[in-house]
Amino acid sequence: MMEQPGTFQHQRPFGESELDPNNRFLFKLFRRYYRSFTPEMPDRFTKKEYGFIPFGKTMQRHIAFANPDELKTYMFSKVPAHSYYSTAYYRHPSMPLMEDKEWMGAELIFDLDADHLAGAEEMTYSEMMVQIRKEMISLVDDFLYSDLGFSEKQVNICFSGGRGYHAHIRTNDIYTLGTNERRELVDYVSCMGLDLDWVFPNHTTAIGANSIGNGLTRSSVKTFRLIPSEESGGWKLKMRECLKLICKNIIEEDPKKIKAIYPSIKTSVQNLENLKNHLRQSETKLFSTNSMMELTAAEQDILMKALKDVAPTLSSEVDKPVTPDIKRLIRLPGSLHGKTGLRVTPITRDQLTDYDPLQYAVPEVYSSDPVKVPMRKDMDLYMLGEHMSLKGETEVPEFAAPLLIGRKYASYGWNSEQKQKLF
Repeated sequence: MMEQPGTFQHQRPFGESELDPNNRFLFKLFRRYYRSFTPEMPDRFTKKEYGFIPFGKTMQRHIAFANPDELKTYMFSKVPAHSYYSTAYYRHPSMPLMEDKEWMGAELIFDLDADHLAGAEEMTYSEMMVQIRKEMISLVDDFLYSDLGFSEKQVNICFSGGRGYHAHIRTNDIYTLGTNERRELVDYVSCMGLDLDWVFPNHTTAIGANSIGNGLTRSSVKTFRLIPSEESGGWKLKMRECLKLICKNIIEEDPKKIKAIYPSIKTSVQNLENLKNHLRQSETKLFSTNSMMELTAAEQDILMKALKDVAPTLSSEVDKPVTPDIKRLIRLPGSLHGKTGLRVTPITRDQLTDYDPLQYAVPEVYSSDPVKVPMRKDMDLYMLGEHMSLKGETEVPEFAAPLLIGRKYASYGWNSEQKQKLF
């Protein structure tokens, strides 16, 4: 159904009586939240397309709103499980065909989700959120602010309500960037196609002359790698700092451990011992002259292999399809996430430093009343300052139930007292 701004009617929520117990429990809590919901309207909100997934239903999109009150009324009347808006601006956002919307530009979006983390399947929700927060801090500080030069005012950070964070870049310089330009930015922050021969180019210099008879001489030359200077920026500076760390590790660590840290190094332990001794003597000169001239070709090769291993660890694990998509739908700030019950929350860079969604993104309308939840797996949960050790059929405060039920750690346990209070 297409709804033009200002024309939708107040309707009964979709399929309320058809919901299963888990979704119906979540639905009631979400309706309580949206009763007093004040929307955080996106930039140029009347030019945005909106999309919603009702509980137990599929996406409904091509919706637009003329003012915040319309959105507020819609959210309470429909009670969506998931709410989205377009990163793009359109002249006619509610048109059902994309070509009829008339694209005008789009925010630049970077999306970090914990499901991209190595070993995520073995982590608890809290562990995932700690790690993905570190990744977001790195993306913002090392790439968006530092390398790409965006200001704190231009970078709008948002907790996704689920397992990650979004960075919305809003500045006139980027709105009309196309898919290819945005993909290049993704490649940059994710270290795609980084050429170490470009970062550490080979250089040849004469080092003397040898007599070859009959009064003739032949110049001796040496080929060595140049090191980026301290004044370098971007990946060159990052890799210079990496090289410093690698040299420090080789000097301080056992050679066998070095081979474990940098698996691309296949040389013998004795060669690593030789490099260690050589670096002790020449490490300072390497970085004062910005060259590896003091090292043998074999020693330089060892360092280059270590750099090859380290470079990808400095990249940002952004969701690669999101950023180039100039017509993407993304979570609506202030809405609730249907798989956690947590609020999609805009935050500042300072808040990001120690942001814990289980303390700061829990809606205040959730109570501490006990809710019966048969656990599908045993787990510990720390939420709103309360530690819970959850096993079997147990009770939790209402504020914890949406996360447990939404992420399928537990199901909703019915009893007559709860049913009467909730419904």
